[in-house]
Amino acid sequence: MNMNTLRPTIGHWLILTAATLALTGCASFTPDGGLASVEKNTKTLINKDLKWARNDADRDAIAIRVAKLLQKQVTIEDAVEIALLNNRGLQASFFELGIAEADWVQAGRLPNPHFSMRRANHNEEYAIEQTLTFNLLSVITIPIATEMEKRRFEQTQRAVAMEVLRLAADARKAYIVAVSAEENVRYMGKVKTVAESSAELARRMASVGNWNKLSQAREQSFYADAALNYARATQNQVSTREKLTRMLGLWGNDIQLKLPERLPDLPTAPDDLPDVEQIALAQRLDVQALLLGTESLAKNMGLTKATRFINVLEIGPTRVLEGLRSDPYKKGFEVSLEIPIFDWGSAKVAKAESLYMQSVNRLAEAAINARSEVREAYHGYRITYDIAKHYRDEVVPIRKRIADENLLRYNGMLIGVFELLADARTQIASVNGYIDALRDFWLAKADLDMAMIAKPNMSGANAMVAGGSASNDAAAAH
Repeated sequence: MNMNTLRPTIGHWLILTAATLALTGCASFTPDGGLASVEKNTKTLINKDLKWARNDADRDAIAIRVAKLLQKQVTIEDAVEIALLNNRGLQASFFELGIAEADWVQAGRLPNPHFSMRRANHNEEYAIEQTLTFNLLSVITIPIATEMEKRRFEQTQRAVAMEVLRLAADARKAYIVAVSAEENVRYMGKVKTVAESSAELARRMASVGNWNKLSQAREQSFYADAALNYARATQNQVSTREKLTRMLGLWGNDIQLKLPERLPDLPTAPDDLPDVEQIALAQRLDVQALLLGTESLAKNMGLTKATRFINVLEIGPTRVLEGLRSDPYKKGFEVSLEIPIFDWGSAKVAKAESLYMQSVNRLAEAAINARSEVREAYHGYRITYDIAKHYRDEVVPIRKRIADENLLRYNGMLIGVFELLADARTQIASVNGYIDALRDFWLAKADLDMAMIAKPNMSGANAMVAGGSASNDAAAAH
């Protein structure tokens, strides 16, 4: 074959390569590593700023801001901000953006050419072959590969945004539980003080014969239970506070953060959200991430079908010397490709189609689950509001009126001191019940807010509540 007739073909391939590169363009690294999209979602949904600690200056800025927030009593919004700035697990998640962006940039770059050389000689006769090849198929598929990696990068941005929002929700719940634990300790301390006074009075009265052994044993039993419940409440206070400090990434002297003495008051009325399902589906980041993944797989399936027969296609110039070392080189080009004799690529296409349909069904499942989760969260939010409101407007005022009436009767010597102390215990237990109900409402509110934007972790809230409720249930039983 005449090599001269093939040279225009090489030129055509080079023109095609240049045209492909011109149409594709080259993806480049963003100044912020892709954090802008995450920051936009965070700002829109929870109105919080982010900071990616990529160097010492960033870390110093974060430390200064956290120290300033810790100088005063930490509010729930302060706790969320500290967690988003200072949590090292979240900072590690930010570097997923860097990994995905690097893959995207790499997909848009030309592959390196391959150079090969063969040299042999015998009695002054040489056989030298030099070949420079270039993977033309990689160049042709650069637009598709770049688009795929771009979608993966966008999917990673949404996944990181979900991590941010999940941490914010968990920090809110940890803060709520920690503050309610502080309140419970104070009220359980009051119960213990009342029980101690009642037991001591019963002991003195029994010692002079004015109190029977059964009644004395009952008062001592209540004091023993009150002391045990106070110890449990103290342990729960330490546990919930440590959970909060871990969430906020605090250590050293920073763990002595100042918390308020009580939870925020119950709102005047609960939020009315008749279109809660539609709102959730429109902004749920987990559903959007699965949608992006499904679209990416659809693109991938198209690429698999396009390359099912040709897996490797390399082209490049070559020159060969055969004979004396002074003889001229013979010039031409070399093309190498796989010949589909045994593998026609049907398995690759079938796998791609199965992956796509798998992703479609997972997307449908996510949408169904999102509707159910937001309905469950909204129902929990409304029920806990009604329970807390009932405690605030009915149970606690009634207990207070009863206590006031009993105090009048005690002053008129119509009832004894033990009846008055028993009523005080009941009143304290009702206040503790309201604290728990108020805590449950704010936890349900945090779950609802999370369910509107991503999958909530409502089981975690129940676990948090369980530790703090045991001592109060025991107190109420008495």
